[in-house]
Formats: sequence, C-alpha cells, structure tokens
Amino acid sequence: MSETSSASPTYALRRRLPDNIVGHALFSLGMVARVPYFGTVLPMVNEMRPGFCRVTGPNWFGVHNHLGTFHAIAACNLAEAAMGMLMEATTPSTHRWIPKAMHTQYLTKATTRLTAEAELVAAVDFADITEGTDVVVGVRILDTTGTEVVHCDITTWVTPRS
Repeated sequence: MSETSSASPTYALRRRLPDNIVGHALFSLGMVARVPYFGTVLPMVNEMRPGFCRVTGPNWFGVHNHLGTFHAIAACNLAEAAMGMLMEATTPSTHRWIPKAMHTQYLTKATTRLTAEAELVAAVDFADITEGTDVVVGVRILDTTGTEVVHCDITTWVTPRS
C-alpha cells in the first residue's frame, strides 16, 4: 500500500501525531485504550508504516514467569500488538483483517526488555483481494542484545469490506 492510499483510521491517527517519544506514547496509550489486553505488556509503538512495525515492551514483574524471565505468552502478546499495528498501517480502508493463527517458536529465555519487529512475509496487492485471503506477518522478538528470543508467524484473514 502506498502512503497516498486510503489509510485505516488507526494509521491516519498515527501519522497525525509527532514522530517522537510524545507521539509514540500518546499513540501507544490510545492503542491500549482500544485493545486493553495489550496493556499487560506496556507496549510502546516506536515505528509504524505499511509493511513494518516495531513495538517494545519493558521487562517488568507483570510479564515475568516463575523463572523471573519474560513470559512466553507475554512475548506473544507483544508480537500480536506489532502485527496488529502493521496490519492497520498496511490494510487500506477498503479491506478489513482479523488474526487467524499464530505459529510460535520459543528460541531462548528472555531476560531483558523486548522489541517485536513485525514485517510482511510477502507483498500484498489489496486490489486483487476480492474474496478472503491469508496474509502472513512474520514477527521477530529481540532482546536488547539483538538476539531473537521468540519468532512468530501470524496469519491474518483479509477480506474486502462489504
């Protein structure tokens, strides 16, 4: 999708806010207000554009497992937040999307703040989507050293709006 395409209301709002810590924080708070469950990982949307989104989550006791590390399902929550904002930035207002499946690989223990980087696995031509189709978003979850600790491939179901 090009920047001039009809953007979703979510992405249009993000583009109206400043591209700095204040804009990132305001947008992230709004995202959590709209999808409260994301709030459990205290997400910060740092970058959001068609085909890519970067979201960070702090390492705090609310995301810890019994070992004191970042809980695997909390990491999945961070991945879904990044995927969702990527899809909001990518999907034109003529279409809608919904998560359909998540394939997750837990690669190693996470002991630091995490960053989820969502990226489209393949380009999407929304003009060709006249029926429902699967769109896969790959999400790398990295610790502060850049080590991938979790990898998710999230399948979304995209359809034209009726």
